[in-house]
Order: sequence, then C-alpha cells, then structure tokens
Amino acid sequence: MKATTITTSLAALAAVAIVGASSPAAAFSACQVTDVGGIDDKGFNETAWKGVQDAKAELGIDIRFLESQAETDYEPNINAFLSEGCGIVITVGFLLGDATANAAQANPDTPFSIVDFAYDPTIPNVLGQVFATDEAAFLAGYLAAGMSESGILGTFGGINIPPVTIFMNGFVHGANYYNAQKGTNVQVLGWDVDAQEGLFTNNFESLDDGRAFAQNLFDEGADIVLPVAGPVGLGSAALADELGTDKLKIIGVDADQAVIDSEKSHVYLTSILKQMDATVLTAIKAAHGGTFEGGVTVGTLENGGVGLAPFHSFDDAIPADLKAELDAIRAGIIDGSISVKG
Repeated sequence: MKATTITTSLAALAAVAIVGASSPAAAFSACQVTDVGGIDDKGFNETAWKGVQDAKAELGIDIRFLESQAETDYEPNINAFLSEGCGIVITVGFLLGDATANAAQANPDTPFSIVDFAYDPTIPNVLGQVFATDEAAFLAGYLAAGMSESGILGTFGGINIPPVTIFMNGFVHGANYYNAQKGTNVQVLGWDVDAQEGLFTNNFESLDDGRAFAQNLFDEGADIVLPVAGPVGLGSAALADELGTDKLKIIGVDADQAVIDSEKSHVYLTSILKQMDATVLTAIKAAHGGTFEGGVTVGTLENGGVGLAPFHSFDDAIPADLKAELDAIRAGIIDGSISVKG
C-alpha cells in the first residue's frame, strides 16, 4: 500500500490518560495515539490533541490519549482503544501508517483518522490528513533569505521521511526563488534538494541534538536555522537564546513556537504552521455526527490548512516591502502562477 504524504512525527506507549470525561453515560469517545514525541511535544502531537480537546468543548464527548514511547507501542496502543470502543481513533504521524492500516482493515466499522499519512488506494474507514507544508515553507525560505545578514541559512530534520523533507524542500525552493528575483546567492546548508540528502538527527526527542546541529550550522555561517524535528528544535531555540538573535534566529514548525515556547519567543522569526487541530476537529465531528467518510483531506495555503505564524517580536524588523512580497507570493502560490516545487 503506497503512502501519499506531506509533514513531521513520532510513536509508542506510556500511560492511558482519560481526560475530563463529560459524564459516565457519554457514549462517544475520541481517542488519540501519539508518536514518540509525546502529547506535550510543543508541536505535532500537542496540536493534534488541541483538536481533540476542542471537540470535547464543542460536543461534550469523552477524550483520551495514549503516548507511544517506541514504535513497538503503536499497535498495542491502537488495540487498547479498540477494546474500549472508541468512537474514532486518531493516530498521529507518518510512522503509524502501517499499524493504522492494519487496525482499520481489521475493524471496518470503526472510524480512523491519521495525521501526516494517506493511503493509495484509500481505506473506506480511514481519513488521511496531509498538508502541503512546502507551500508555507516556501514563504519561510523567501522570508529567511530576505532577512539573513550572512547570506547563509541552515536546516536539518529529525527522520528522513516525507512529512519532514517536504518542509526542507519548500524552504530551499523559497530561498532559491528569492535569489532568482533579487540576483542574490543566499545558500541553504543541511539539505540538498536535488539529491534529497541532508542532515538528520534520527530522532524527535533530543534537545541536545537540536543544540548541536544548530551550533554546527551556525559555525558554518548560518544565521537563521529551520529545525524540522519536533521537540528537538527546542534545543536549537535554546542555543539562539544564548547566542542572541543578532547572531542566530530560528524558524519553528507545526505550531506557533513563539507562543508554545514562550520563554524563548524572541528567537523565532516565524513558524511554519500545520493546522492539525482544525482537521482533527473536523474528523471527530463527522464521526460523532454519523457523516464520517474515509479518504484524504489536504491542508493548503488556500484553505488555511498551512501558513506562516505572526512575526511577533520581529514584526517591526521585517521591511514593509518584504512583507508585501510575501503577500504577493502567497497569492501566486494559491493561483498557481508560482510553483513551490522549484
């Protein structure tokens, strides 16, 4: 079964959390299985969980989660929720693709929705949520190229999987587009977009790796770094905080890191957003209302599924003409006149 995909993730078990059951008589539960980043990863899993929490607030349903500590936990976590009769099972991350497919095919009456994965052919009871994050990353690459003083940018990923590399592809193509428009030669270290090879920490957990990889890129001249590695990026932000934002700035991923990592909000130039909370909420509402259908939903700039976060403390530092160019590029991506594929 081929995966058509688009963003960042993780996987396995820890403890079952039953969060604020609305009442003993509640018949519908929305249940989330995380990847290994955990429910409070300040990004991917946490954003999806917000969608589940929003569903509880709107619908008065029960909500639960299981945290995966390793890939071997995916199947047991899903099966645990199936045994509890969850009304919908939300799995978070590309790495849960096989476990989700197997469980869904064995339980065709249970709705499933998986974040960052879609199936070809589709599975009737699974809604795949994928995101054109290269569209938003293209804008981030253009912005970073316009704001860099050294003319060198950097990026690295957690694991070499499509939901990670799509960020890196868009970022490089955006910087290249800036060069084409401005006659400049801003470089991006850490990712060869033609060879599809680059730097990866091979995990989504180690803040020490986030610091070390950002330090290496900084040592090579990068003054803006995009970590696409979930919580690993918090280590990069800590380095930028120590060095000072006149030397190193960070671009966040998945959620608005300036809000989530509030103590270091001043280091984030912007964040590349994946609005997983909205797509998760939509899937749960459909399952709860009896209108659920499998297939694929794609988040884009046009439908608001991806985007750039506010510039926060950097808002005054970004020239007005650069902001206007970003607005024009966004419109061009939406109408198809600008390709984010290079």
